[in-house]
Amino acid sequence: MTNPNQTPIPELYVSEAAAAALKDEAGNMPSWDLTPRQICDLELLMNGGFNPLKGFLTQADYDGVVSDMRLTSGALWPMPINLDVSEKFAEGLEPGTDIALRDQEGVILAIMSVTDKWVPNKSLEAEKVFGADDLAHPAVNYLHNTAGPVYLGGPVKGLQTPTHYDFRARRNTPNELRTFFKKLGWNRVVAFQTRNPLHRAHQELTFRAAREAQANLLIHPVVGMTKPGDVDHFTRVRCYEAVLDKYPAATTNLSLLNLAMRMAGPREAVWHGLIRANHGVTHFIVGRDHAGPGKNSQGEDFYGPYDAQDLFRQYQDEIGVEMVDFKHMVYVQERAQYEPADEIEEGVTVLNISGTELRRRLREGLDIPEWFSFPEVVQQLRRTSPPRAQQGFTVFFTGLSGSGKSTVANALMVKLMEMGGRPVSLLDGDVVRKHLSSELGFSKEHRDINIKRIGYVASEITKNGGIAICAPIAPYTATRRAVREMVEAGGAFVEIHISTPLEECERRDRKGLYKLAREGKIKEFTGISDPYEEPQNPELTVDTTNIDVDAAAHQVLLKLEAMGLIGLS
Repeated sequence: MTNPNQTPIPELYVSEAAAAALKDEAGNMPSWDLTPRQICDLELLMNGGFNPLKGFLTQADYDGVVSDMRLTSGALWPMPINLDVSEKFAEGLEPGTDIALRDQEGVILAIMSVTDKWVPNKSLEAEKVFGADDLAHPAVNYLHNTAGPVYLGGPVKGLQTPTHYDFRARRNTPNELRTFFKKLGWNRVVAFQTRNPLHRAHQELTFRAAREAQANLLIHPVVGMTKPGDVDHFTRVRCYEAVLDKYPAATTNLSLLNLAMRMAGPREAVWHGLIRANHGVTHFIVGRDHAGPGKNSQGEDFYGPYDAQDLFRQYQDEIGVEMVDFKHMVYVQERAQYEPADEIEEGVTVLNISGTELRRRLREGLDIPEWFSFPEVVQQLRRTSPPRAQQGFTVFFTGLSGSGKSTVANALMVKLMEMGGRPVSLLDGDVVRKHLSSELGFSKEHRDINIKRIGYVASEITKNGGIAICAPIAPYTATRRAVREMVEAGGAFVEIHISTPLEECERRDRKGLYKLAREGKIKEFTGISDPYEEPQNPELTVDTTNIDVDAAAHQVLLKLEAMGLIGLS
């Protein structure tokens, strides 16, 4: 029996000579610098991972995908893949215009012939694709607060693949994997999708899946963009490599997939299946709550635990890949082994450690038992997740002008410097505007740029083990969330809402700013003519109306101690 998925699939790259000619022509074309997510999408378009797509979706294809997961050709495709751009860039573009698509260093990766330009209904896209227009969903938040307002569609000519300097031997295109499987005679291949480190339960379920499907195993983790807060891919790949020798070398392969996940649950599972079919696999493990993003704004799961399996099963024949149900594996103490949760009789002792509990144990330097994970994996995780008292972190004060942010931040800085142990940097709003953002005004766009600059600097300080204290007004929820995501990639983010009421802030008004704002002499002033969106779930809220600065700063210290970030003893 041969595997039909071993026949080469079409790629979108042009010949070397054509690529050289197009690069010369590209100097006269409009250029778009791709975002990290767009680079992931473009790579999988060019190498055939997104086959049958020939470029970014046209408006008609986009409408079909959003409404019923179909391209205009009738082919199954569940995820919108569009080039989202700014209004300014889109202004001069007409259908028939060729644009150069560049990476973040300015290298030309592809030429796109724009056939369609439109402003999408993003709320409808969120409802249809993700099941809810809820900003608690990371992809919906991205859609509304990061993605550009205008979509472009049209075919792509690939000139060169994006450059990856890490784990190069582990990165395979769909056709490279197809050739590999054919060479080894792997006619049945089951793929395991993951964005987490591999623990013992994962090993057991992949063993069982391979046995059940009588197939070879492809461990195929995502190393593009996953959910904010996930373990970085460098650490994860080191974990995968550390446990590869636990698998039979003759029947197991590890390959990395540069996919930007959307965490779209059921639709994502179908999408993952189509992508894996392009990579030459015959079977695919679909997990419980596959690619689920967690809780919605009401504290409930976005998707049912088996919604992804149900949708995949519905389209399985069309996808061309057979689903292997993920078995939820738990450890049975009496038998010292992992077994499917639904096959365990009453009366036995079941042990489990959740992801939250694992992160707590890493954060607090506690033991992680060998029945749960491999010592080699734990060692890698401890390298990048040391106990919290050894990590960098950011304290982010937000509040109205005159609320006491800067004063409390200064007092906190002195107290932390007195304690010693880590370098402390204060990024005060006024000081940052003078040194980093002197060219910016106070429009919403400029305020967002200023806060994101503060967030970037704070994230670098945090990543390198220091303490960053930020004290801007930061009036917008989405921008504060963006900063949180930047910082949490490298350490803890502690949001402190200085909730001093507007009347008290106005009464203090040392600089006379509120008076000028009331008189209309200062435009776009937060709390008067511009909104302040109060934090909904800050780590700490402090009203400085009736407490002195020292007491307010001490409240913050106590919170940092409770979070394990410092020791007061």
